[in-house]
Amino acid sequence: MSGAAHDASGSAPQSAPGRAARHGRWLLVVALTVQFLVSLDMSVVNVALPDIRSDLGFGGDGLLWVVNAYALAFGGLLMLGGRLADLAGPRRVLTAGLALFGSAGLAGGLAWSPGSLVAARAVQGVGAAALAPVAFALITLAFPAGPARSRALGLWGMAGAAGGAVGVLAGGLLTDAAGWRAVMLINVPIVAFALVAAIRTGPVGSERRTGARLDVAGALLATAGMTLLVLGLVRTTAHAWGSATTSATLGAAAALLAAFVAVERRTASPLLRPGLLRGRPVLTANLVCLLLASAQFGAFYFVSLHLQLVLGYGSTAAGAAFLPFCAGIVVGSVLAPRAVAVLGLRPLMAVGAGLAALGMAWFAATATADGGFLGSVLGPSLLCSLGIGLGFVPLGTAATTDVAPGETGMASGLLNSSRQVGGSLGLAVLVTVATGVTGDGAGPAALSAGHAAAFWLSSAFLAVAALAAYVLLPGAGRRAAVRAAGPREAAGRAGERPDGVPG
Repeated sequence: MSGAAHDASGSAPQSAPGRAARHGRWLLVVALTVQFLVSLDMSVVNVALPDIRSDLGFGGDGLLWVVNAYALAFGGLLMLGGRLADLAGPRRVLTAGLALFGSAGLAGGLAWSPGSLVAARAVQGVGAAALAPVAFALITLAFPAGPARSRALGLWGMAGAAGGAVGVLAGGLLTDAAGWRAVMLINVPIVAFALVAAIRTGPVGSERRTGARLDVAGALLATAGMTLLVLGLVRTTAHAWGSATTSATLGAAAALLAAFVAVERRTASPLLRPGLLRGRPVLTANLVCLLLASAQFGAFYFVSLHLQLVLGYGSTAAGAAFLPFCAGIVVGSVLAPRAVAVLGLRPLMAVGAGLAALGMAWFAATATADGGFLGSVLGPSLLCSLGIGLGFVPLGTAATTDVAPGETGMASGLLNSSRQVGGSLGLAVLVTVATGVTGDGAGPAALSAGHAAAFWLSSAFLAVAALAAYVLLPGAGRRAAVRAAGPREAAGRAGERPDGVPG
């Protein structure tokens, strides 16, 4: 911020370090609130779906679009939202995204028909696609590379992971206490708080970049390709993987994304610079994020089903049963920044994914009709969520390694796209596997077998994530030199990176 800061009485201006610290704190509050909000809305409606069906009269597979409309718009527009944050400036995109998200939440809470609710959820997804990359970019703008940014990114990872878990809990409590409309209306006060906090931050990053232009062709191709990809994945519950509909949708998505890559290689101001993925940390972060999200989204979905359909929990009880999952994510996220400083990115990411894999295997082994809370829910929830908390936190650091300040939105859009596509892909695959094992059976034993198969596959996803992190991430041979010299001096040495991440 520029200029001297005086209080109302005309006293001496606040010191520059004090202003910077205050500015950074409020930016962090905004970033964490936004990240929590968009993750919350991915899962908060799940428990309320039966009430929504009976109240608004959804028929057939229409109810799925309450979830899919949000996922479709969110996943399809993430790359565009990330680049707009770079070009138009974070404040403009942040304000517009919050206004859109809050208005859509209000409209969803007042919905009078299936179509009006689905439309509101789609608009919410558009707002989320603008907000998610900004939340990430705000942290890179507010905190210089080094321990402070690592701690902030740790909180960012915690907010995203906890938002999904809290969404399941809040969905059950709100639905039983105030009805399903409260699940949509809860967004309004959270958005209002985020807007007030955004005003307190003052200037956010740089103004509009006058020398850069939006890659219109790339934006159209990326949006269409990602939208068709997510659409093809989420509709596999209604159209089998080998059906003409699914094959045509995924084939068209692949063709559009291939055309997008070709355009990006030739444009001067790309939506996604192809060289961004040449860095091993960036590539590994996105691959691990995709696999972690595949397992995490599946865990939320199938644990919720198992609690209600097999173990007989009500909405509130099922939501409360997710409290240990929330606690584990918080503990893992709090421990992760210190663990990064001691162990480095590669061991921590691998250990986190490995613990999550063991926790998911525990879910699979105890997913029976006569399972109890302690052995079938509490134990695996704590182990799995601790690993997820530890694993998600280093992703932000790795995803911004060697990324220029003007491309933080681009990197954030890519990471969030990996998370969204991973969640949609994982859920589609897991539902297909579970349905195949369950067959025509609707009893607890048949359902348990299907849920267990989904948990085993989720565990395999996480094991692959652990292996990828260990094999693909660079080692930690020069970590001590980076910490001793500082990021700027270390960046000048061969093999070191400008953000202080060891090479």
